[in-house]
Amino acid sequence: PGDSMGYTTTLKKASTKGNSLRTTVPSGIVKAFGLKDGDKLEWEIVAKENDLIIIVKPKIIQGNFHEK
Repeated sequence: PGDSMGYTTTLKKASTKGNSLRTTVPSGIVKAFGLKDGDKLEWEIVAKENDLIIIVKPKIIQGNFHEK
């Protein structure tokens, strides 16, 4: 995947305790990267001017996206 993709998702509370939020990974991203349930994602956050840039990458474990 080298093409730009744009998606909108909604944040929801992850649980009644704490401040964590969750969102759904859009099916187009799941398909493009071959993601599976239980895969790990690495998050990089960059503040640039008035933008918050979030880079999410599948975590490669032992040469594969999927944990053994």
